[in-house]
Amino acid sequence: QVQLVESGGGLVQPGGSLRLSCAASGRTFYMYDRAWFRQAPGKEREFVAIIKRDDYRYTADSVRGRFTIFRNNTANTVVLQMNSLKPDDTAVYYCAAGRDPPNTFSARSYNYWGQGTQVTVSS
Repeated sequence: QVQLVESGGGLVQPGGSLRLSCAASGRTFYMYDRAWFRQAPGKEREFVAIIKRDDYRYTADSVRGRFTIFRNNTANTVVLQMNSLKPDDTAVYYCAAGRDPPNTFSARSYNYWGQGTQVTVSS
């Protein structure tokens, strides 16, 4: 079992920055790839970024160059640094964990989810 807890959401003006963190616990959390998804009202859950066990990283086209995924000093926490935020980035952001997800971009491929954190970009 893996438990995930997100933090760091909030309200920010367009062009601003936020940092989201996802802390994992459980005996086997290090065996999982870690990803971020987001879901806006009335839309499907959308892939944002992934960092795999070997530190390979990939971000979605819609956020590339603005969002960065990395681990902090402790291996159990993954960070999503979000810069140059736009109103279209407004959503609930979820972190997820999966073992070798067959489809990186599909929420169905991930076994564990955090509770979500709201990000609102508005002036």
